[in-house]
Amino acid sequence: MKKLIFLSLALSPMAASAQLLMSPSKELKAEFKLVDNGKPAYTLEYKGRPIIEQSLLGLVLEQPQTLDADFKVVRTQVATGDETWSPVLGEQSSIRNHYNELKVELLQTTTERKMNIVFRLYDEGLAFRYEFPNQYRWKYFKVTREITEFNLTGDHKAFWIPGDFDSQEYVYTESALSQINGDQSQISNGIGFKGPMEATRVQSPLMMKTNDDLYLNIFEAAVVNYPVMHLNLNPKTFTFRADLAPNAIGDLAYLETPCKLPWRTVMVSDDARDIVGSRLILNLNDPSKIDDTNWIKPMKYVGIWWEMHVGKSTWDYAGSQNAQNAQPGVLIPTGKHGATTENAKTYIDFAAKHGFDGVLIEGWNVGWEDWFGNWKEEVFDFVTPYPDFNISEVTAYAKSKNIQLIMHHETSGSVSNYERRLDRAFDHMKKYGYNAVKSGYVGRIIPRGEWHDGQIMVNHFNWVVQRAAEKKIMVNSHESSRPTGVHRTWPNYVSAEAARGNEFNAWSNGNPPAHETILPFTRLLGGPMDYTPGIFEIRMSAYEPSKKEQVQTTLAKQLALYVTMYSPIQMAADLPENYDKHADAFQFIKDVAVDWDDTKILEAEPGDYLTMARKAKAKDAWFVGAITDENARKTTISLGFLPAGKKYKAVIYEDAKDADWQKNPKAYAIRTIEVSSKSKIELALAPGGGTAISILPLK
Repeated sequence: MKKLIFLSLALSPMAASAQLLMSPSKELKAEFKLVDNGKPAYTLEYKGRPIIEQSLLGLVLEQPQTLDADFKVVRTQVATGDETWSPVLGEQSSIRNHYNELKVELLQTTTERKMNIVFRLYDEGLAFRYEFPNQYRWKYFKVTREITEFNLTGDHKAFWIPGDFDSQEYVYTESALSQINGDQSQISNGIGFKGPMEATRVQSPLMMKTNDDLYLNIFEAAVVNYPVMHLNLNPKTFTFRADLAPNAIGDLAYLETPCKLPWRTVMVSDDARDIVGSRLILNLNDPSKIDDTNWIKPMKYVGIWWEMHVGKSTWDYAGSQNAQNAQPGVLIPTGKHGATTENAKTYIDFAAKHGFDGVLIEGWNVGWEDWFGNWKEEVFDFVTPYPDFNISEVTAYAKSKNIQLIMHHETSGSVSNYERRLDRAFDHMKKYGYNAVKSGYVGRIIPRGEWHDGQIMVNHFNWVVQRAAEKKIMVNSHESSRPTGVHRTWPNYVSAEAARGNEFNAWSNGNPPAHETILPFTRLLGGPMDYTPGIFEIRMSAYEPSKKEQVQTTLAKQLALYVTMYSPIQMAADLPENYDKHADAFQFIKDVAVDWDDTKILEAEPGDYLTMARKAKAKDAWFVGAITDENARKTTISLGFLPAGKKYKAVIYEDAKDADWQKNPKAYAIRTIEVSSKSKIELALAPGGGTAISILPLK
């Protein structure tokens, strides 16, 4: 169902002094006007309360050119859009895209250049973007700065990570806006690579809460052929300005008319659940460009991965020191290599036994002896296996067990090398029956001087997904720029990391218990996240007694993450032997769905807690996940989302009474009760804990 109604008005500059736009519910009001010698500006109100005070719009081009003043309004168009569409994979089977739109056509009187600003107002927030129509005598231009402002009304509480153009893998800081002024050069992501960071630059999406309990989120959507947006704060006025990653020579973007820039978004509500449940970012992206999507499937997988993080085995076959001392072309095995033919078969057997769809194998290909942080352009060729990995034998064995293999392409940041070899790498995958790839971009980007969040890399990430679509390959990217809903347009982009994932718990100071309560308000708004949950052996001392690291969670919370951290390609990340020790808890991972018909946000507070229920795709089965931060929490949830008149069996996986993420993280209990839509369930979450519930119809 689609409805789009336009009304076009030609206006004089005086008549165009202020243009109003209301959301469908009329709770949000945006205003556009020209101020101070023709400068574009906007404001936003929610239920009569100011959210964004007068904020300037525009761009700076190659000096001395600017597109920030001397404008007059030539024409405005208003429209209403209302459609319902169905994602290929998603958190619900249908999504409504309902908004009111204002398009303002501007002419810069001093240059006769045309710039349009399109505003869309949804019930959950505002979106706007710059559009440049085809123009006589002006086709190519270079952006050196974006003026887009978000002038906030006060010193809000914010959940932020530093503005590193090369990585989002940071722990969130919860502070007032006025406290975003420290020396961010001292903030480490745990890997050692940091891009240029200013004291007041943070990354979007930025989640905030006002002193009068409104929830705000600044983000963007449909980032194509343009850098990722960061935000630079003026701490005196609480005004953020768009801050973009430059290319190697300092320019931001090279563009050609006609073109459309990414949407800038401001979500607002007095209920935190509306932010988590918003589909605004998805709605602002173009519909799918893949006609036949039958090959795009959800997947639950295991893999040779976590055992390298905990030190049981290695990605490399020979070891870096060994490789340096060996004769050229000669690799002497260390005996700790993880991706062997026999080990791969062990994981395939485990996947087949427990009903999983796939197996990821990392470290299968030559190059891992000399890959990290060395500025070397050609490390991997993506087709040559190590001597102890027989790809033909592993492929045949997986096929005999009806298991899909997931390819791994680590680029070591050498994008130029990957692009040269991409077609051969994809053809190699198809030859051996791999229909999904996990890509990695650890390290500085080659070509040198480029940033992960710059225009060149945004184009690369999007191009790889498009090329993969031609080969009918699904993509799960790691260390990429964070998604902005582009998986609506390219649904084979099934997941991404693009944030601090579970792996950091194995070898760094880890992710604090609040981390997973913030990500659904930030990173996950842009698309599915491959967080790799399901770690049962919480303390790393189990592998090496001297290790102090641990996953900052209870075991029950790891189960709940399968519901709260959406991805249609979910990993059971721990080792098979650790799941065998807790077969009763492992049952939830085996049962839980990864593709959904419906999602209900039951409770939400950023940085504190989150509870949600999801209905499995095409099944009469629901799953609930509840998580908390470092504080214990008791709550009662209603099962009113169940269909009336039916009875179900609820299996509740919960923290034991003495559970604690620090003192007793593996203590859990399992109970089964009969429930209906009239039932309520009391939950008791331990510090750093959670609860997972499977709700299946009674037979």
